[in-house]
Amino acid sequence: MFHARTRGVIAVLAALTLVGSLAAPASAAEPTDGPPVPAGITVEKVEGMPDDFITGMDVSSVLSLEASGVVFRRADGTPGDLFEILAENGVSDIRVRVWNDPFDAEGRGYGGGNVDVARAVEIGERATAAGLRLLVDFHYSDFWADPAKQQSPKAWAGLGASEKAAAAGAFTTDALQRFVAAGVDIRMVQIGNETNGMVAGVSGWAGMAEIFSAGSAAVRSVLPDALVAVHFTDPQTPGRYAGYARELATRGVDYDVFASSYYPFWHGSLADLTAALRDVADTHGKKVMVAETSWAHTLEDGDGHGNVIDLPEEATAYPVSVQGQATAVRDVIDAVVDVGEAGIGVYYWEPAWLPVGPPSEREQNAVLWERDGSGWATSFAGSYEPRDAGEYFGGSAWDNQALFAVDGTALESLRVFDYARTGAVAPRAVSDVETVRIEIAAGEEAVLPDTLSVSYNDGSVERTAVTWSDTREWTAGPGEYRVPGVVEGVGDVTATIVVRAPNLLQNPGFESADTTMWLLEGTGATLRAWDDPRSGERSVHFWSETGSTFTLSQRVDGLTAGTYRASASLQGDGEDAESIMALSVTSHPDEQEATAAFTMDGWRNWSTPVTDAVAVYDGGAATVTVRIDVPAGAWGTIDDVELVRVGDTDAAASVPARGTLSHDNGWDTGLQDGDYTVRMNLWWGENGSTFRLYENGVLLESVPLAYAGSAAQSARVAVEGRKNGTYRYTGEIVNSRGITAVGGTTVTVKDAAPGVPVLSHDNHDRDGAYTVSANLWWGTNATSYRFFEDDVLVAEGTLEARTPAAQVARLEVVDAPRGRHTYRVEFVNAAGTTESKSVTVVVR
Repeated sequence: MFHARTRGVIAVLAALTLVGSLAAPASAAEPTDGPPVPAGITVEKVEGMPDDFITGMDVSSVLSLEASGVVFRRADGTPGDLFEILAENGVSDIRVRVWNDPFDAEGRGYGGGNVDVARAVEIGERATAAGLRLLVDFHYSDFWADPAKQQSPKAWAGLGASEKAAAAGAFTTDALQRFVAAGVDIRMVQIGNETNGMVAGVSGWAGMAEIFSAGSAAVRSVLPDALVAVHFTDPQTPGRYAGYARELATRGVDYDVFASSYYPFWHGSLADLTAALRDVADTHGKKVMVAETSWAHTLEDGDGHGNVIDLPEEATAYPVSVQGQATAVRDVIDAVVDVGEAGIGVYYWEPAWLPVGPPSEREQNAVLWERDGSGWATSFAGSYEPRDAGEYFGGSAWDNQALFAVDGTALESLRVFDYARTGAVAPRAVSDVETVRIEIAAGEEAVLPDTLSVSYNDGSVERTAVTWSDTREWTAGPGEYRVPGVVEGVGDVTATIVVRAPNLLQNPGFESADTTMWLLEGTGATLRAWDDPRSGERSVHFWSETGSTFTLSQRVDGLTAGTYRASASLQGDGEDAESIMALSVTSHPDEQEATAAFTMDGWRNWSTPVTDAVAVYDGGAATVTVRIDVPAGAWGTIDDVELVRVGDTDAAASVPARGTLSHDNGWDTGLQDGDYTVRMNLWWGENGSTFRLYENGVLLESVPLAYAGSAAQSARVAVEGRKNGTYRYTGEIVNSRGITAVGGTTVTVKDAAPGVPVLSHDNHDRDGAYTVSANLWWGTNATSYRFFEDDVLVAEGTLEARTPAAQVARLEVVDAPRGRHTYRVEFVNAAGTTESKSVTVVVR
């Protein structure tokens, strides 16, 4: 779950973590008609919250965390068992994920808790001992299953959908029997995790329904009283859940609970959530719940491995604080309760996934992540899931969303399930102050607001006057600048001003109806689509039932000398190992190219690569290209394409000094063949940044030069495969101040084609088995050969060219019939073909 950074003119809630001493715990979490309990945070009571409403938490990483030395503490700092602490704070149920085989061939765990059946049963036993019920969450995968990936278990590789369904049924049955044998109190079983469009590597509703039905049947057989849940995400998409529920009903999938993930960072409004769940409940008579939710109490990293949510603009729905965390969870509970009797519960995802050590000890942390699986993924997971885990393995990306402080002490937000039943009130205090972050183009004026929104822990918000410093340093050019201010009666704040280099592309977000500046070639893409723009209202969207293959490009001419880079944003899914999703910038006329790859990580998970810079000289041009080649059903959105100037090409004070050209043809091999080197030497004087070599007036190659003032410079260009003839070479040395011509040199090629091979044979006894040899004793070498027998091609192969060294090719003849056989050979290179004289072999 890696999410692209958003941008634009935005005002976001400050990432203020208001951490103070926690209030003393209130009494047992019973519904009450009395006043709210006194507390350190304010939580509005959820009216109508049933007594049996599930208040759950997923703590699947716990065993690995404990192995790595994490200690959990009550609010007063005393150590305790995690499950007992949760039970004491209003938690009724535990959710545990189950992976089929989260280990490599050597038994090394993939991480994320290494939760196979045995470890899940152990977690279930501890939950039951603490009086908590269990939700068993089968991923039907060996590692993380979510909308971006639903990889089949290793043991199911190569199986068809029906075979996987049978395997899923058998696996579910065996696993649940082990839970039952251990005496675990199971309330619910989830058959798949966030299965938007795929499960166990099977896409399409026919195959998915088979797997769901097999899992459900296994649950009914082993645990007839347990609830069966299906699980999806993205409730904000209109009609998504209604469509999923309709497909399940049409295909007769037997289940009780339609579960949704809901993360306020990504999943739209709570009204959307309630409406989507209510529609499923009313239309299909199903229970509904939220199986995963969370919020951040800080944006600080706790272990040296970056967090999924770590920027203010990623977390705008609530204050990033303990108070904000509690309010977010309370509101999700309220949204599910608002569905009516069908709304049965809410689970918080990984509230205890704490750091195993501070960021300053990252190296030691990494040892523990690898040894115990206490990070989100180990390096060993790369053998199973190379694209994500194989590249980004490491620690907890969730520690700032835990309901415990980094030292393991319970935050007061852990009590939110209790407080949602009773209400809780704290002395009125500032919980958050709006932070201003403005992005402007260079030369634009930055206008800061006169008032800011100040949020209080009772849910109220007031506009309050702010006075900014007179500092105007952000006018210094592109970069990020901070301006201090004071909010009346509150305190100091800071505004962030981001000054962007001008985007040189026209219509970069596809908002204008005029798209003539863009060149779209290929199939599967639509310009100015409404689908999921990153900014504005338009984008380029691609999808095709036969696959999408296209390029999208724009050329900008008349650029000033400098270095230029490109960036763009893409979201999507459905690619395969052969897919191409690439961004490039190419300079003209030098044709220097820099590329960067997009990733496709699911809906709204924007990938925003930035290319390296290429040099463009005064009056030159650059082309930005997006290239997509993805299979049938893959989809995506492209938006916010950029070309910006990032710096000067060099520090030249004048145009380059004059250089000379030379070549080594005739000297390197003793032959005037078609392979040689042309060299430019600038012995002294103002340096260049690029050397351009022209052959017969046509640009052959541009070579970057390292600018070093007035020191000597040289460049070499290898020329290969020229045929016999005369070639005139000229050159230019270029820097930011201009172009200087380089004196020419002429190369005459006389020996381009291979030397003449000589044939011989060893059939001295005149039987039908012999070798025909082709020897080139000296001369221009060939790169391949072709043997002919009686004018019929009978053998061909490659040769290693090491002009002018000898070469040999051999033809092994077996069981040749009696008679006379004539052989000849052709030696071939890029410049031409040379044929031997024939040789005749007599077989008696």
